[in-house]
Amino acid sequence: MSSPDLDSLLAEIRACRVCEAHLPLGPRPVLRATRSARVLIVGQAPGTRVHETGIPWNDRSGDRLRGWLGLDRETFYDADRIAIVPTGMCYPGRAPNGGDLPPRPECAPLWHPRLLALMPAVRLILLVGGWAQAFHLGRRRRATMTATVAAWRDFDAEGVAPLPHPSWRTTAWERKHPWFAAEMLPELRVRLRVLLD
Repeated sequence: MSSPDLDSLLAEIRACRVCEAHLPLGPRPVLRATRSARVLIVGQAPGTRVHETGIPWNDRSGDRLRGWLGLDRETFYDADRIAIVPTGMCYPGRAPNGGDLPPRPECAPLWHPRLLALMPAVRLILLVGGWAQAFHLGRRRRATMTATVAAWRDFDAEGVAPLPHPSWRTTAWERKHPWFAAEMLPELRVRLRVLLD
């Protein structure tokens, strides 16, 4: 369920060209938001496959994230229940080390506050990756992404759950931090079931 105000803002975002000169594949903001969404997933920025398809988390990282959350594709992409808004709406390009560049810094400050103001039903915000955590938690985040995720219970009252980015690089991280799968994910899945049923 959307509204004229939110529809207008989404149209404005999808037409955004603020950082066009820095985007190697051109602008293509990829997001989903409705007034009825109870869960908001804030990722980092679309990868090339997401840029091509226009479907958020439509890649292996998305498969892994859905596995962590215990959600099937149908539920995950039900925009009436789950909003998906990356920190940077467009694919930022490739870094020299082979990974993707960080989200463009112009994006989140420009759009996130306005979007959140028009999504009154959101009860849980999943901050996926260090860039999402940096923007939304600010000084409340811990010194590292791992420390921020490890402090997940400290953010419960705010309706926030910090997560690592679910790329293949996180496989070794998960092995080093078994509490993530053993403690955090089961509790997060219960919260999601309550909110999404």
